[in-house]
Amino acid sequence: MKKAAVPSSLVVVVLLAVAVIAEAQQPTKVPRIGYLSAGQVKETGARYEAFRQVLRELGYVEGKNIIIEFRSADGKFDRLPALAAELARLKVDVIVTGGPPSARAAKEATVTIPIVMMQVGDPVGSGFVASLARPGGNITGLSGLAPELSGKRLELLKEIVPKLSRVAVFGTSTSPDNAQSLREVELAARELKVQLQYLDIRDARDPKDIETAFRAATKGRAEAVLIMLAPAVASANQRL
Repeated sequence: MKKAAVPSSLVVVVLLAVAVIAEAQQPTKVPRIGYLSAGQVKETGARYEAFRQVLRELGYVEGKNIIIEFRSADGKFDRLPALAAELARLKVDVIVTGGPPSARAAKEATVTIPIVMMQVGDPVGSGFVASLARPGGNITGLSGLAPELSGKRLELLKEIVPKLSRVAVFGTSTSPDNAQSLREVELAARELKVQLQYLDIRDARDPKDIETAFRAATKGRAEAVLIMLAPAVASANQRL
Protein backbone atom coordinates (compact mmCIF):
# COMPACT_ATOMS: atom_id res chain seq x y z
CA MET A 1 0.00 0.00 0.00
CA LYS A 2 1.37 3.39 -0.96
CA LYS A 3 1.91 5.98 1.68
CA ALA A 4 -0.75 8.73 1.56
CA ALA A 5 0.56 12.02 0.27
CA VAL A 6 0.39 14.98 2.62
CA PRO A 7 -1.40 17.97 1.03
CA SER A 8 0.81 21.04 0.82
CA SER A 9 -1.97 23.13 2.35
CA LEU A 10 -1.78 21.03 5.50
CA VAL A 11 1.97 21.66 5.71
CA VAL A 12 1.35 25.41 5.62
CA VAL A 13 -1.40 25.19 8.24
CA VAL A 14 0.83 23.18 10.56
CA LEU A 15 3.67 25.65 10.17
CA LEU A 16 1.31 28.51 10.96
CA ALA A 17 -0.06 26.73 14.00
CA VAL A 18 3.36 25.81 15.34
CA ALA A 19 4.67 29.32 14.76
CA VAL A 20 1.81 30.83 16.75
CA ILE A 21 2.33 28.36 19.59
CA ALA A 22 6.10 28.77 19.70
CA GLU A 23 5.80 32.54 19.94
CA ALA A 24 3.17 32.47 22.67
CA GLN A 25 4.35 29.72 25.00
CA GLN A 26 6.91 29.38 27.74
CA PRO A 27 9.60 26.75 27.09
CA THR A 28 8.35 24.50 29.89
CA LYS A 29 4.73 24.33 28.75
CA VAL A 30 3.60 21.69 26.26
CA PRO A 31 1.63 23.40 23.44
CA ARG A 32 -1.94 22.21 22.94
CA ILE A 33 -3.66 22.29 19.54
CA GLY A 34 -7.42 22.13 19.14
CA TYR A 35 -8.52 20.49 15.88
CA LEU A 36 -12.17 21.14 15.01
CA SER A 37 -13.78 19.22 12.16
CA ALA A 38 -17.34 19.47 10.83
CA GLY A 39 -17.28 16.46 8.52
CA GLN A 40 -17.81 12.81 9.22
CA VAL A 41 -14.88 11.09 10.93
CA LYS A 42 -14.47 8.53 8.14
CA GLU A 43 -14.06 11.39 5.63
CA THR A 44 -11.80 13.65 7.70
CA GLY A 45 -9.66 10.92 9.26
CA ALA A 46 -7.09 10.89 6.46
CA ARG A 47 -6.69 14.67 6.64
CA TYR A 48 -6.26 14.53 10.40
CA GLU A 49 -3.67 11.76 10.14
CA ALA A 50 -1.78 13.83 7.56
CA PHE A 51 -1.86 16.75 9.99
CA ARG A 52 -0.33 14.59 12.71
CA GLN A 53 2.23 13.17 10.31
CA VAL A 54 3.51 16.60 9.31
CA LEU A 55 3.78 17.57 12.97
CA ARG A 56 5.92 14.48 13.57
CA GLU A 57 8.12 15.40 10.61
CA LEU A 58 8.61 18.81 12.21
CA GLY A 59 9.70 17.15 15.46
CA TYR A 60 6.43 17.46 17.38
CA VAL A 61 5.52 14.14 18.96
CA GLU A 62 1.98 13.87 20.31
CA GLY A 63 1.94 13.28 24.04
CA LYS A 64 5.60 14.28 24.38
CA ASN A 65 6.08 17.87 23.24
CA ILE A 66 2.62 18.60 21.86
CA ILE A 67 -1.00 17.73 22.68
CA ILE A 68 -3.83 17.57 20.13
CA GLU A 69 -7.45 17.89 21.19
CA PHE A 70 -9.44 16.43 18.27
CA ARG A 71 -13.16 17.23 18.09
CA SER A 72 -15.44 16.18 15.24
CA ALA A 73 -19.11 17.01 14.68
CA ASP A 74 -19.30 13.87 12.51
CA GLY A 75 -21.42 15.67 9.93
CA LYS A 76 -23.84 17.12 12.50
CA PHE A 77 -23.19 20.84 12.15
CA ASP A 78 -25.40 21.76 15.10
CA ARG A 79 -22.80 20.15 17.38
CA LEU A 80 -20.04 22.54 16.30
CA PRO A 81 -20.77 25.44 18.70
CA ALA A 82 -20.59 23.14 21.73
CA LEU A 83 -17.39 21.49 20.49
CA ALA A 84 -15.76 24.85 19.80
CA ALA A 85 -16.80 26.11 23.24
CA GLU A 86 -15.27 22.99 24.78
CA LEU A 87 -11.93 23.69 23.08
CA ALA A 88 -12.07 27.28 24.32
CA ARG A 89 -12.70 26.08 27.88
CA LEU A 90 -9.69 23.78 27.59
CA LYS A 91 -7.66 26.90 26.79
CA VAL A 92 -5.91 25.34 23.81
CA ASP A 93 -3.16 27.48 22.34
CA VAL A 94 -4.51 27.43 18.79
CA ILE A 95 -7.59 26.03 17.01
CA VAL A 96 -7.23 24.53 13.52
CA THR A 97 -10.48 24.36 11.56
CA GLY A 98 -11.53 22.82 8.26
CA GLY A 99 -14.26 24.60 6.28
CA PRO A 100 -16.54 27.59 7.01
CA PRO A 101 -18.91 25.88 9.49
CA SER A 102 -16.13 24.92 11.92
CA ALA A 103 -14.31 28.22 11.39
CA ARG A 104 -17.50 30.13 12.22
CA ALA A 105 -18.09 28.05 15.35
CA ALA A 106 -14.53 28.68 16.52
CA LYS A 107 -14.82 32.40 15.76
CA GLU A 108 -17.98 32.63 17.87
CA ALA A 109 -16.39 30.64 20.70
CA THR A 110 -13.32 32.82 21.23
CA VAL A 111 -11.84 36.19 20.32
CA THR A 112 -8.47 35.54 21.98
CA ILE A 113 -7.33 32.04 20.96
CA PRO A 114 -5.62 32.09 17.53
CA ILE A 115 -7.60 30.26 14.83
CA VAL A 116 -5.95 28.78 11.74
CA MET A 117 -8.54 28.02 9.07
CA MET A 118 -8.29 25.92 5.92
CA GLN A 119 -10.72 24.93 3.16
CA VAL A 120 -12.42 28.33 3.20
CA GLY A 121 -13.16 29.56 -0.31
CA ASP A 122 -13.96 33.20 0.52
CA PRO A 123 -12.87 34.19 4.05
CA VAL A 124 -13.66 37.87 3.44
CA GLY A 125 -17.13 37.20 2.05
CA SER A 126 -17.78 34.74 4.86
CA GLY A 127 -16.98 37.44 7.41
CA PHE A 128 -14.00 35.68 8.97
CA VAL A 129 -11.36 38.31 8.12
CA ALA A 130 -11.37 41.98 7.15
CA SER A 131 -9.13 41.38 4.12
CA LEU A 132 -6.62 38.84 2.85
CA ALA A 133 -3.73 41.29 3.26
CA ARG A 134 -4.77 42.40 6.76
CA PRO A 135 -7.00 39.74 8.34
CA GLY A 136 -7.29 41.43 11.73
CA GLY A 137 -8.80 39.68 14.74
CA ASN A 138 -7.64 36.22 15.80
CA ILE A 139 -8.13 34.31 12.51
CA THR A 140 -5.57 33.52 9.84
CA GLY A 141 -4.93 30.60 7.49
CA LEU A 142 -5.58 29.58 3.90
CA SER A 143 -8.00 30.79 1.25
CA GLY A 144 -9.01 28.59 -1.66
CA LEU A 145 -10.05 31.70 -3.64
CA ALA A 146 -13.00 29.61 -4.81
CA PRO A 147 -15.10 32.41 -6.34
CA GLU A 148 -12.24 33.89 -8.34
CA LEU A 149 -11.11 30.50 -9.66
CA SER A 150 -14.54 29.11 -10.53
CA GLY A 151 -14.56 30.62 -14.01
CA LYS A 152 -11.02 29.41 -14.65
CA ARG A 153 -12.07 25.85 -13.82
CA LEU A 154 -14.70 26.01 -16.54
CA GLU A 155 -12.05 27.31 -18.96
CA LEU A 156 -9.80 24.38 -18.13
CA LEU A 157 -12.69 21.98 -18.61
CA LYS A 158 -13.32 23.48 -22.04
CA GLU A 159 -9.64 23.05 -22.93
CA ILE A 160 -9.83 19.37 -21.98
CA VAL A 161 -13.07 18.86 -23.94
CA PRO A 162 -13.02 21.42 -26.80
CA LYS A 163 -16.47 20.43 -28.09
CA LEU A 164 -18.04 20.86 -24.67
CA SER A 165 -21.39 22.66 -24.88
CA ARG A 166 -23.48 21.62 -21.84
CA VAL A 167 -22.18 21.53 -18.24
CA ALA A 168 -23.98 20.67 -15.01
CA VAL A 169 -22.81 22.83 -12.10
CA PHE A 170 -23.14 21.37 -8.60
CA GLY A 171 -23.28 23.98 -5.84
CA THR A 172 -24.67 24.62 -2.39
CA SER A 173 -26.83 27.72 -2.01
CA THR A 174 -26.27 27.79 1.75
CA SER A 175 -22.53 28.37 1.25
CA PRO A 176 -21.54 32.07 1.61
CA ASP A 177 -19.40 32.10 -1.55
CA ASN A 178 -21.79 30.07 -3.72
CA ALA A 179 -23.49 33.06 -5.39
CA GLN A 180 -20.22 34.77 -6.33
CA SER A 181 -18.73 31.51 -7.60
CA LEU A 182 -21.78 30.93 -9.77
CA ARG A 183 -21.52 34.44 -11.23
CA GLU A 184 -17.91 33.79 -12.19
CA VAL A 185 -18.88 30.51 -13.87
CA GLU A 186 -21.72 32.21 -15.75
CA LEU A 187 -19.40 34.94 -17.05
CA ALA A 188 -16.95 32.32 -18.30
CA ALA A 189 -19.79 30.27 -19.82
CA ARG A 190 -20.95 33.20 -21.94
CA GLU A 191 -17.45 33.70 -23.29
CA LEU A 192 -17.00 30.00 -23.99
CA LYS A 193 -20.53 29.55 -25.38
CA VAL A 194 -21.29 26.81 -22.86
CA GLN A 195 -24.80 26.19 -21.54
CA LEU A 196 -25.00 25.70 -17.78
CA GLN A 197 -27.41 23.63 -15.70
CA TYR A 198 -27.16 24.68 -12.06
CA LEU A 199 -28.12 22.01 -9.53
CA ASP A 200 -28.39 22.97 -5.87
CA ILE A 201 -27.27 20.27 -3.44
CA ARG A 202 -28.48 21.20 0.02
CA ASP A 203 -26.97 18.25 1.86
CA ALA A 204 -24.09 16.46 0.13
CA ARG A 205 -23.80 14.21 3.18
CA ASP A 206 -26.98 12.52 1.95
CA PRO A 207 -26.17 10.18 -0.98
CA LYS A 208 -29.72 10.63 -2.24
CA ASP A 209 -29.09 14.34 -2.90
CA ILE A 210 -26.01 13.48 -4.97
CA GLU A 211 -27.86 10.78 -6.88
CA THR A 212 -30.76 13.14 -7.59
CA ALA A 213 -28.35 15.76 -8.95
CA PHE A 214 -26.66 13.26 -11.25
CA ARG A 215 -30.01 12.04 -12.54
CA ALA A 216 -31.00 15.63 -13.29
CA ALA A 217 -27.66 16.23 -15.03
CA THR A 218 -28.16 13.11 -17.14
CA LYS A 219 -31.70 14.15 -18.03
CA GLY A 220 -30.41 17.59 -19.00
CA ARG A 221 -27.87 15.95 -21.33
CA ALA A 222 -24.90 17.41 -19.48
CA GLU A 223 -21.54 16.46 -20.99
CA ALA A 224 -19.54 17.26 -17.87
CA VAL A 225 -19.98 18.20 -14.22
CA LEU A 226 -18.34 21.19 -12.54
CA ILE A 227 -18.31 21.04 -8.74
CA MET A 228 -17.98 24.41 -7.03
CA LEU A 229 -15.86 24.24 -3.92
CA ALA A 230 -18.59 24.56 -1.33
CA PRO A 231 -17.75 22.57 1.81
CA ALA A 232 -20.84 20.38 1.63
CA VAL A 233 -20.15 19.42 -1.97
CA ALA A 234 -16.44 18.92 -1.38
CA SER A 235 -17.17 16.56 1.50
CA ALA A 236 -18.97 14.26 -0.92
CA ASN A 237 -16.03 13.77 -3.32
CA GLN A 238 -15.44 10.20 -2.16
CA ARG A 239 -19.01 9.29 -3.11
CA LEU A 240 -18.99 10.93 -6.55
